[in-house]
Amino acid sequence: MNHTPPAPAGQTDIVDSWHRRARACRARIVLADGRDDRAMAAAERLAADALADPVLVEDAGTFRSDAVRSRATASSWRDRIDLDDPLHVAALMVAAGEADACVAGASRPTPDVVRAALFCIGRAPGVDLVSSCFFLVLPGGTPVTYADCGVVPEPDAEQLASIAVSSAATHRELAGTEPRVAMLSYSTKGSADGPRVELVREATEIVRRRAPALIVDGELQFDAAWDTEVAASKAPGSPIAGRANVFVFPDLSSGNIAYKITQRLAGARAFGPLLQGTAGVIHDLSRGCDVEDVVNVAVIAACQAAGRDGLVSQT
Repeated sequence: MNHTPPAPAGQTDIVDSWHRRARACRARIVLADGRDDRAMAAAERLAADALADPVLVEDAGTFRSDAVRSRATASSWRDRIDLDDPLHVAALMVAAGEADACVAGASRPTPDVVRAALFCIGRAPGVDLVSSCFFLVLPGGTPVTYADCGVVPEPDAEQLASIAVSSAATHRELAGTEPRVAMLSYSTKGSADGPRVELVREATEIVRRRAPALIVDGELQFDAAWDTEVAASKAPGSPIAGRANVFVFPDLSSGNIAYKITQRLAGARAFGPLLQGTAGVIHDLSRGCDVEDVVNVAVIAACQAAGRDGLVSQT
């Protein structure tokens, strides 16, 4: 049963835009939780609304094609790939070009999905870390991205920088707007010191070296990243200046807590955790998801697959 309450009008605009994009590309989306009632109902919705060509993996053996076996053999993690696991086979279908994207996790914990992504699909070229983000739409329709909320517990400076760059790319894909990245801390521009503050400062400099065109600033407290009046006082001259739309938290604990607070107290719609940094599109689901969640994450996956090379399906 779908327990998601009706979304305020402002929140439907961006979701509607995803649906239009998904219909235009009609991607082949493999749902790894093929025996889950929610996945089955979502597959029916996706097909009936022409949002995707869904493929339910109920039995791994049915989908163990020669291409899937070849990809498993070629993987550097081949000893950890289980061709009897529907999740691994679904991920291999993406790697083998038999599906455009994979959605999983309705019946599996996040670490299982991340391992399948790493073992079967691998990291994207030039990316050193698989991470995650939540894409949130506030009641008025404003989209924001929070990271990392689901994968990397205690990132070091290099990892935090990778999370920032990947999250900016995800935000640009899904919001269609220029990302403005705030590297969050309990300090703003030297108002406090300590190892955790220094980590954020170092990560910010790494982001600037890796992605010089990206609008990024840190270290910033959330109010200085979000509110222009506070920013004028706490961080004058900041390129973010209270206009951030991508928020990179210093650790998973703070990111996970923050997205749930934003979802429950602010009434935001939360989509994710969306995996990022993989060579093919694969996304996770909360085990508490409903049918609407599965449909929307599949639609997001379709939009991302359409924006990259190699769509299996023909429009």
